Amino acid sequence: MSFFYILYSNLLNQYYVGHTSESLQERLRKHLSNHSGFTGKAKDWIVIYFEEFETKSLAYKRELEVKKWKSRVRVEKLINESN
Repeated sequence: MSFFYILYSNLLNQYYVGHTSESLQERLRKHLSNHSGFTGKAKDWIVIYFEEFETKSLAYKRELEVKKWKSRVRVEKLINESN
């Protein structure tokens, strides 16, 4: 199983969009660890949305699709429609 996911940081008031073939818990743990990437700027990231896919390539395609939106409003609509 692979995942497309959206993280949210209240501190930064920003979303992070990604994909993984790891468990979501393990991937979040890595985002919260000390590193120099974008998510290293905050330690309050939470998984706010995710979708499961059969393959990593399908999860990656979904990530690219959402990133192409370049729209916080559309991302928030996706999140809100799932609740």
